[in-house]
Amino acid sequence: MQLHFTRTNGPVDDAIDRLMQEAGGVQRPEIVREMVLSALKAGQEDDERADLKLMNTTLKEMRFTAKVFGPYRSVRKVTVFGSARTKPDTAIYAMACDFGKQLSEAGYMVITGGGGGIMQAVNEGAGPQHSFGVNIRLPFEQKANPVLEGNPRLITYKYFFNRKVAFLKEAHAVALFPGGFGTLDEAMETLTLVQTGKRDPLPLVLVDEPGGRYWDGLVKFFSEELNSHGYIDAEDFKLFERAASAEEAVGKITRFYRRYHSMRYVNGHLVLRLTSALEPEMVAGLSEQFGDILVPGGGMAISGPLPAEADDPELAHLPRLVVDFNRRDFGRMRSLIDRINEF
Repeated sequence: MQLHFTRTNGPVDDAIDRLMQEAGGVQRPEIVREMVLSALKAGQEDDERADLKLMNTTLKEMRFTAKVFGPYRSVRKVTVFGSARTKPDTAIYAMACDFGKQLSEAGYMVITGGGGGIMQAVNEGAGPQHSFGVNIRLPFEQKANPVLEGNPRLITYKYFFNRKVAFLKEAHAVALFPGGFGTLDEAMETLTLVQTGKRDPLPLVLVDEPGGRYWDGLVKFFSEELNSHGYIDAEDFKLFERAASAEEAVGKITRFYRRYHSMRYVNGHLVLRLTSALEPEMVAGLSEQFGDILVPGGGMAISGPLPAEADDPELAHLPRLVVDFNRRDFGRMRSLIDRINEF
């Protein structure tokens, strides 16, 4: 039988409905139904054991990720990347520990890769009660650090791509300390997702010790090679910031949420949720200053929650700024958020 995601599968659709009813407590049954159909279609179409195992493990890992993070959705979290090989007697290790401590004091939880080095330092500073670990199974080097060992918020992944989803999906900010290939990979992944709008804007902070030059070469490469050849735009440099102390890094993160709260697209409109309302003259100024990122004939308007946002009742009290954003210039959109936070 050829299966379809439309309700044209007759007894199979009926069987899935009965299965969900029998299981009980199924949330969003329309989505779960399609997940079941995806599994059945995969079983029909692919007889490669490796393919099916990959799909199976991916679904299991993402389900468990949602289960672990679910109770903490209302708490802002900072993902911190950095080398597993950083020694405890170095200045940058102490700085990472201080960074974790200051974040926890500011009300944030931290997400690290759960290993040693920078990751352990951040977890030490934040403490186990304010820490998540998203570990990866490797034949060398990576095991859970002592702070996270036995912690219910420690997840160990088989696949890097699932782990990356957890790092960025759950983060409200990202801080990058010096590290190796993995750290640079995570830096590029984050920049790419924010630049293309596949991830909502967030503070992305490149951290180094005072006088450190780890990020100098990379930023110079961005300027002299990528920007000069037109591979990126000058506005893309607004997607990240640099910090030379724990205090400075935490300050950049907290400043991003000074007035801006979150965002959502509704019927093609960008809805910026704010912690306090903007005055009409402020919006007029923003419309003029950022008119280049609006669709032709578009504008900005103060609003309350839109009808389509009824599924986010906990945010209904927040004032909105509705923007006819062109969904292309995300560096400029970040500048718009920064300007809103300056009022």
